[in-house]
Amino acid sequence: MDADDGPVIGGWSRRRFVGAVAGTAAVVAVPSPAAPQAGTTDAAGEPKAAARPRVPSGPRPLYVGTYTSVDGGGTGIGLASYAPATGGITGSGTLTGVPDPSYLAVHPDGRTLYAVDERQDGGVTAVRLAGRQVLGTRGTGGAGPCHLSVHPSGRWLLSASYGSGSVAVHPVDASGALGERTDLVTHTTPSPGPGQQGPHAHQFITSPDGGHVLAVDLGTDTVYSYRLDEAKGTLTEVAQAHTRPGAGPRHLTFHPGGRYAYLANEVDDTVAVCGYDPASGRLTIGEPQSTGSDGGTNYPAEFAVTADGGYAFLANRGHNSLARYAIEADGARLRLLGTVPVGGDFPRQIALSPDGGLLFAANQRSGTVTVFHVDAGSGELRSAGEPFASPVAVCALPL
Repeated sequence: MDADDGPVIGGWSRRRFVGAVAGTAAVVAVPSPAAPQAGTTDAAGEPKAAARPRVPSGPRPLYVGTYTSVDGGGTGIGLASYAPATGGITGSGTLTGVPDPSYLAVHPDGRTLYAVDERQDGGVTAVRLAGRQVLGTRGTGGAGPCHLSVHPSGRWLLSASYGSGSVAVHPVDASGALGERTDLVTHTTPSPGPGQQGPHAHQFITSPDGGHVLAVDLGTDTVYSYRLDEAKGTLTEVAQAHTRPGAGPRHLTFHPGGRYAYLANEVDDTVAVCGYDPASGRLTIGEPQSTGSDGGTNYPAEFAVTADGGYAFLANRGHNSLARYAIEADGARLRLLGTVPVGGDFPRQIALSPDGGLLFAANQRSGTVTVFHVDAGSGELRSAGEPFASPVAVCALPL
């Protein structure tokens, strides 16, 4: 098994793909589901430059997720720091005791780190950052959890298990530790898309308004919208949004205005602009458009959107690039500006620093994290220097 395949779970590998096809038009808009939010473009339709948060003066923490059960993998969560002004990364060891921590998230209060344990008997682990104390692990009830996020209230942890096509909810107590699972939902309808043997939940996030939680399922070509009962931690499905058959949706990232989101489809190598209605939780998926890969073999991984809503960046695995998009029409339109070489192999995940000045890319096959300076006015990316070596880097989380 190659390192980029991840652990094999129940006979499947999370990195077996259906053949990709090229994207379509470079600019696609979707109908507005509601009145647009405050403008992020100027009178000429160009993105506005927004004031960026002050750059911290000292080093900031960086955590790196990996696979521990593959050849050449890591031994736990990589510990490092980065310089906000230069983007330089300095390693400081490894937090052991967390198996296959392939995706990471932090509590809104910044005190607790959460990791998936991407294994057959999947789990989620909480780590108190002060003292780097492992607070415990809870089972997800699913196989191969690959994504997790913390509800904005800080009271619930949401996780998606790829192997079983299920999503789970765990309570978070005052210490940041996790309680026993309060809900588990397995995606049973619609039927799996072309080339898929079952559902494959790939992401579970909260909408910007906090009213709904959305699960992206690659196997069923569907984004599911749920209401989360914030008293009980239970889920009620309220809507489904379907991509074209075989698209293989992977990750959804919202525009800060809250009315639009951007969907990366890894199987057919496309992206789409989505309209979102906060009142109903309904997502409207627009027409497929280009990832900038020029029709070669490519699996888009994840979007990152600037805090001012002016630009979006997409990680392209295979093309090994970062696609740059201008966001127009208050979020309703993406305009492809071009691509920049990522400086590594197979960028699995990307993240912006909290101040928006840096973009980090975790490159799975090359075992590196590359860093770019982000120009707030133009959305241009400039390399911040040599890659940082980290075994099978699949997630980089800058704080």
